[in-house]
Amino acid sequence: MQRSPPRPGGRRVSRSRSRAEEEADRDSAWFGSTVAFTEELDEQDDGPFWAARVRRLLHGGRATQRRIYTTYLFARAALGLGLVGAQSLLSWLGGRSLGEVFWLAGIYAGQASLRWWWWKRRAAQAQRLSAMHWWSTIGVDVLLFGAMHWLDTSSALNYGALLVLPVLMAGVLSSRLPALATASAVTLLLLVTAFHKGLQGGDLPGLLSQAGLAGAGLFMISLVSGQMTQRLAREEQAARDSLELAFQQAELNRLVIDEMSDGVLVVDRVGTVRAANPAARALLSDQGHCPAPPFPLGQEPGWRPLKEAVQRAYAAGHWPLEGVDLSVAAAGEVPRSIRVRARFTRGVRLTVEPSPGRPGSQQEVLAVLFVEELRQVLARQRQDRLVAMGRISAGVAHEIRNPLAAVAQANALLQEDALRADQQRLVRIIADNVERLRRIVDDVLEAAPGGSTPSRSLDAVAETGTIVSEWAHTVGLSLGGASRLKVELPAQALGVSFDPDHLRRVLVNLLDNALRHASEQPGSVLLRLEALEGDFVRLTVANDGQPIPVEVEPHLFEPFHSTRSRGTGLGLYICRELCERHGALIDYVRLPGERRCNQFMVVMRRDVVPDEARLHL
Repeated sequence: MQRSPPRPGGRRVSRSRSRAEEEADRDSAWFGSTVAFTEELDEQDDGPFWAARVRRLLHGGRATQRRIYTTYLFARAALGLGLVGAQSLLSWLGGRSLGEVFWLAGIYAGQASLRWWWWKRRAAQAQRLSAMHWWSTIGVDVLLFGAMHWLDTSSALNYGALLVLPVLMAGVLSSRLPALATASAVTLLLLVTAFHKGLQGGDLPGLLSQAGLAGAGLFMISLVSGQMTQRLAREEQAARDSLELAFQQAELNRLVIDEMSDGVLVVDRVGTVRAANPAARALLSDQGHCPAPPFPLGQEPGWRPLKEAVQRAYAAGHWPLEGVDLSVAAAGEVPRSIRVRARFTRGVRLTVEPSPGRPGSQQEVLAVLFVEELRQVLARQRQDRLVAMGRISAGVAHEIRNPLAAVAQANALLQEDALRADQQRLVRIIADNVERLRRIVDDVLEAAPGGSTPSRSLDAVAETGTIVSEWAHTVGLSLGGASRLKVELPAQALGVSFDPDHLRRVLVNLLDNALRHASEQPGSVLLRLEALEGDFVRLTVANDGQPIPVEVEPHLFEPFHSTRSRGTGLGLYICRELCERHGALIDYVRLPGERRCNQFMVVMRRDVVPDEARLHL
């Protein structure tokens, strides 16, 4: 069986976080974590700018959560220092000593500052923000702010308002149920404190009403902050999902373009190449001198014709549909003829502001160039013409068959009559030319496109031996040591994938040509069958005739090319077509200095030996 080369595997992306940790993040906050596939961005050639933007969006959930928590810690530290300063100022203005509330404010300011400093140092290394971080912080705030509100009876400051901060953070950083539980706990604390102060001589109904209204406000703050945070989380998740799909689509497009045999260049108005696939870079420089994009086309003098053609197209607003033929070359390389086709984008709107390292505009038009080697373009056009000509020839051959059969039959009937010698000679001429026309028709039909005979597993040794014996008997050639044909076949069977009739056609054609041009010496024609390394078998037909002229070699397998006046020029062309139908290759090799310097080789795919061949082993 034919082995195909292994396909390049995709890169594996390392996962630094387990699935359990990702699920824990999603369960503990509105901001769900993102699948960490952006490690691949470091290996891309799109630059740090694009990679940074992708990371900021794809990791937006974790980053936003940490950013809010960091801001919360900073606000706590600033608030603690402000409370200490306010207590000191009130004590100095009122001429009173510092009380318990001042010391609680100092404790709060100290722990808030230490916690903010500690988090700033480890935030960069933190893989995720766990629920323990913010719940411990919220709990400390509720405890200390509640204690200040409980102990303060005569200050002008309303410490109960400080309890809004932990309720707000619970609504932002946690889900709905824990946030409402926090608001309930704080409301209960306000009611208990109001009842306590009412028992100490305060206005109990007024204090309870004030605490109830404050608690209702806390519930509203918890619900509204949760709804706003949930909406923000959904929008960010939608943005991350969209960007992930866009990134995957861009990766697919890049892989498809990189695998294209045609060169693809994306060039802007000033002649800067924004993107180039490997085929395009190989066409610009066959020695690997083409840099990775972005690069200016004007950096190589041999690329200036391409740059000038692009600038003319930008100025004219269009590119010729049939393409433009140019000659390009890197420094020190042989110029190469290419055909360039182009399409222009219709005002791609960019969201990135122009910068020196990333040229762009708000409404930029880019040119997408499709580059092909001119030699391949002409060869493809020539092949298309041959296919069209083959179809026409096949139709003509079908039309010739019927009148040709009538001529042959009439000539055969004429031969049955008693003819004079000159008439018999004319009849033989008619018969010979009818046979020649029949062979031409068969050759044309065989070479016509559309024939698809399936390959079979066959024993190449047995088939070759049978074909050679029948061919030698037909041409009147004896086999043996003194024969003009030397046959070298392996002792063991060799299975190949081919069609026996097509193999006969190829081998007979090669043997006819070899015998026609070989000398009369014994062994002037060699037929060798051998197994090659891997899954291939080689059939060689060589002769000791004059070497084929160098100028003729490129046209050996072209149709209607013949060095004989009576030849059709289809023999080797048909051999090539039949070989290609079965995945085989045929080629000519000149071996100067060897006796048999003209060698035609057919390389076939190896296959299992058929069962009928094994029975004869």
